Amino acid sequence: MPSKNKSITHPHYACALGAAYTVSAIPGGVPIINCGPGCVDQQYFTMSFCNGYQGSGGIGGGDIPGTNSGENEIIFGGAKKLDNVIKSALKIMDGDLFVVLSGCSPELVGDDVPSVVKKYREQGYPIVHAEVPGFKGNNLYGHEVVIKSIIDQFVGESKARKRKNLINLWFEAPYFNTFWRGNYEEIKRVLEGAGFEVNVFFGSESNGVSEWKNIPKAAFNLVVSPWLGLGVAKHLEEKYNQPYLHIPVIPIGEEATSEFLRKVVEFAGINPEKSEKFIEKEAKRYYYYLDHFADFFAEYWFGFPSQFATVGDAAYNLAITKFLADQIGLIPVKQIITDNTPENYREDIAELYHNLTEGVDVEVKFIEDGYLAEEEIEKADFGSSIPLVLGSSWERDAVDKINGILVEIGTIATEEVVINRSYIGYRGALSLIEQIYSAAVRLNP
Repeated sequence: MPSKNKSITHPHYACALGAAYTVSAIPGGVPIINCGPGCVDQQYFTMSFCNGYQGSGGIGGGDIPGTNSGENEIIFGGAKKLDNVIKSALKIMDGDLFVVLSGCSPELVGDDVPSVVKKYREQGYPIVHAEVPGFKGNNLYGHEVVIKSIIDQFVGESKARKRKNLINLWFEAPYFNTFWRGNYEEIKRVLEGAGFEVNVFFGSESNGVSEWKNIPKAAFNLVVSPWLGLGVAKHLEEKYNQPYLHIPVIPIGEEATSEFLRKVVEFAGINPEKSEKFIEKEAKRYYYYLDHFADFFAEYWFGFPSQFATVGDAAYNLAITKFLADQIGLIPVKQIITDNTPENYREDIAELYHNLTEGVDVEVKFIEDGYLAEEEIEKADFGSSIPLVLGSSWERDAVDKINGILVEIGTIATEEVVINRSYIGYRGALSLIEQIYSAAVRLNP
């Protein structure tokens, strides 16, 4: 029997080589790509340009050095060409950490990339390698591979003393999560407000490689995600004897964020006095704005959506679905996770949808194929209210067919320009409410 066609339409992720943007997001990080031409451009358009027009910053986009491996390298091997590219990158690029990422072609022909990279590391250069061929997984797979490679080859062994209030934060994948920059700012802000120091490894909140070197000094690892980062935390538990706290639902809104902070404080065993004062201050501010929004909502609620669908990666899907169901009172009717969540995590994630809030029990579907996800949206029963879909640009046609509202929350996002907007925590929740109801007003003025 011939094998079934496993190609998919409208994927909501990039290939493993998209982890180049995990490196680009590290201040001072320089990715060096060892693969065929065109691969890096494709990752840029998926992860950055067509995902909120995030830009490349640092070393990204067209600035990434690479081998552009072709027929010659496939036949005779590409180690020599890679060696020349690394030598040039180290000479020309101003970087604190260089990461060689091998794509499909060098992995298929068996190039000995570790030996090429090892030569430069032994000369004292801060350089590591990571094997991220697209046939092994998507960019989330690549993201964790790169992190572990940096830990093992750059951070290395350590017996450093642990600092009680210091946390390693494992959170969203840079660039893939459209709003990652603002989200990292907010999650660090609230953790610091509660009394912690936070190692942040990506974006404006990171001090670059110095924070990576500080990883062994943290008292524990904090994973804020349904599954991404758990593999890293378990690796660190074994390597540095660091415990980890796993909070699967990203906090959105006052209740969830305050509960989140209390869980972290309790796990850390620190005095809650500072965190409680911070929570009180943030709650007061949050409800000040929400009270004013309530005037508008009470006047116009009859013209707004009451039921919604969410299409996106596990982290945002779960967090936003819980917030809208639990705090805003909307009814979830179709929840589709598109990030190809590893099979061993799916049952536990699905169980979280059965306890979103009192009286709300949701069956979530794991669908990679964008075409099939769009079919699900078109067939969903939104009752008599305006359909609200939180998803990506891929769902635009399906939402138009059902005369609904689309709010873009993830890859691909071509109708949003994102600088540092956040949809999480205390402040991000207010932005999410603004976005949803501004879209509703535009559709039904």
